[in-house]
Amino acid sequence: MNNDQLQAWVEQISLRDFGVPFRHRARFNSRLRTTGGRYFTKTHDIEINPAQLAVHGQEEVEKIIKHELCHYHLHLSGQGYQHRDPEFKALLKKVGGSRFCNALPGNQQRKTLPYRYKLVCVECGMEYLRKRRADPNRYRCGKCAGRLRLIQLLGK
Repeated sequence: MNNDQLQAWVEQISLRDFGVPFRHRARFNSRLRTTGGRYFTKTHDIEINPAQLAVHGQEEVEKIIKHELCHYHLHLSGQGYQHRDPEFKALLKKVGGSRFCNALPGNQQRKTLPYRYKLVCVECGMEYLRKRRADPNRYRCGKCAGRLRLIQLLGK
């Protein structure tokens, strides 16, 4: 499927399920990694992840398109278009769009860093664990406002 076919598909879904024409651009964006699609509030364009089509098929991509069209139509009509808005949730349920897209194979979650540093208050002994190095002179203890000392943790 190419961008012209996607554009026609989005226009068809918009008319069929929302009763309002889609008057902007829809295109594939192969750089999308963690999302099925996105809607741009400034240009009103929609981008779809082509990997979703390749892996999960047209049925799932149609749900993603409906999700993005919910953002589109609600935003243009001046209603709540964000995920947390009740208007968005109601319209998404009405048209049968997906709330979340299916995960793509190969996209693992990033591993979190271990705690490698500890800031210790010189006055009260309060400890603050840190994953990255912090300058102790820039901070004070949240408990007593005392000075902090940086200690590097070994073996973690």
